[in-house]
Amino acid sequence: VQLVESGGGSVQAGGSLKLSCAGSGFEDRSYSMGWFRQAPGNEREGVAAVNSDGTTNYKDSVKGRFTISQDNSKKILYLQMNNLKPEDTAIYYCTANEGPWYSTGLRVYEYNYMGQGTQVTVSS
Repeated sequence: VQLVESGGGSVQAGGSLKLSCAGSGFEDRSYSMGWFRQAPGNEREGVAAVNSDGTTNYKDSVKGRFTISQDNSKKILYLQMNNLKPEDTAIYYCTANEGPWYSTGLRVYEYNYMGQGTQVTVSS
């Protein structure tokens, strides 16, 4: 499985960005997928996830601002980010794993595959 993120960039606080993750190499089975981020000096953290049954979960601080969605036919995962804040600045990574979540979908260990990341910078 290969994952390639795009859509990152620089915006001012209050702005929006939509990240995309193009996946390839998937087997003919269900996958759970997610978005993680890592800011300098911080650990990688789960931001949003979609389970193999379509259930979603979000980090508390992004609820109501971020929306995860997917186009199964095109094997693309999206993250719509609205009302961005400076603390959202990080490298954002797309993740995938065969089958359902082991836990909440927001733990790094729940995924076998991760992309190279795309930078999101939010200025105040």
